[in-house]
Amino acid sequence: MSRSFDAIVIGGGQAGPFLAARLAAAGQSVALIERRHMGGTCVNDGCQPTKTLVASARVAWLARRAGDFGVTTGPVRVDMAAVKARKDKLVLASRQGLDDWMEATENLTVCRGSAAFVSPNAVTVNGEVLEGKQFFLNTGARPVVPDWAAGVPYLTNSSILELDVLPRHLLIVGGSYIGLEFAQMYRRFGAEVTVLARGPRLAAKEDEEVSATIRDILEGEGIRVITDASCMAAERQGDGIAVSYGGGRGRVEGSHLLLAVGRVPNVEDLQLDNAGVALDADGYIAVDDRLRTNQPHIYALGDVNGRGAFTHTSYNDFEIVSQNLLDGADRKVSERVPAYALYIDPPLGRAGMNEAEVRASGRKALVAVRPMTRVSRANERAENLGFMKVFADAETRQILGVSLLGIEGDEVMQSLLEAMAAGVTVDTIIRTMHVHPTVSELVPTLLADLKPLA
Repeated sequence: MSRSFDAIVIGGGQAGPFLAARLAAAGQSVALIERRHMGGTCVNDGCQPTKTLVASARVAWLARRAGDFGVTTGPVRVDMAAVKARKDKLVLASRQGLDDWMEATENLTVCRGSAAFVSPNAVTVNGEVLEGKQFFLNTGARPVVPDWAAGVPYLTNSSILELDVLPRHLLIVGGSYIGLEFAQMYRRFGAEVTVLARGPRLAAKEDEEVSATIRDILEGEGIRVITDASCMAAERQGDGIAVSYGGGRGRVEGSHLLLAVGRVPNVEDLQLDNAGVALDADGYIAVDDRLRTNQPHIYALGDVNGRGAFTHTSYNDFEIVSQNLLDGADRKVSERVPAYALYIDPPLGRAGMNEAEVRASGRKALVAVRPMTRVSRANERAENLGFMKVFADAETRQILGVSLLGIEGDEVMQSLLEAMAAGVTVDTIIRTMHVHPTVSELVPTLLADLKPLA
């Protein structure tokens, strides 16, 4: 027995459901296959649950600082079961909303199970063969678990979301975005936290001064940071865990271990060899600038294609593919400006090039830096850590890159991202009236201070 569809979407992440609904609305018969939960990492294991927890942690942090604002409170206690319940409620509501939407969509069939190709034009799901004219793969990625940790209890960014107790001492292996967000979050909940980074600095993809400031912020809240912690090993230590590093150079003991050392694409179960779909050197599904694989009727969207590791890049993949197929557009991945945020507090908003990339481009560039201590809104809210940094092309006067590490940095970055996408010059922004009192109002002042990059 088999069924045939115009389009088969495998994976219900941040591209799959929207693409399936768009194709179905265009009159195509569509099958959407999901083996776990609709919404992918963002809804279930990523953005929504973690930012909900971050919000709870921030409230605890602000409550402890109440005296700084002339407010008197009693002792601050965190009820981790209630924190988790709040997170679960929001996640379940979003997941249910997606389920209801997909099930009610005309021309769309939802299939629950794991899909595997049997030929370039067919997959099996729960023993049934589904044939399709086009395929769209949105199967995402999962956490890396290094071999040295396999013999001890460990948490990942997914499983830690199920904790309803406060770790006595949380050990976090990984000095990048996921690890740092959990580090600050759990420190604010009240846990002792140690971060072990394999490299010489945190957030290694950022400029050195950004990395150094992030470390200062976290250490200022009582988080222990250990860098150059390579050659790790782990063992049980009483009712906890001990991690040694540097070939025995150091050792730290904790009650819980969180692994945040990267992610790998979910490709194994797809049996891509049967479809003739190629992978790149890093194991991601290889795609062209329009997200087609080497099989022209098969596309890959989201984390599984290695062209972005964020909810917004996955959703943008959907926009590119759907508009190219249905609207006669010719959109390309290479046209989008890279942008993301790190949700420690204060957040880091990033768009375009960092300093190393600007220098490597060989172009004449300008740079401006303004500490958040010179931003009135930040001082008024007693949250003036960090700085704003912008690079611009000296000849075109267009923005090349933005690093905004400070209060509202993720939001302020968006306006500069749009200016970059539109090719707006810094002079246009400088001449634009901004609203007072805001963080954004200091952007024109920042840009007016652009100087040659030495």
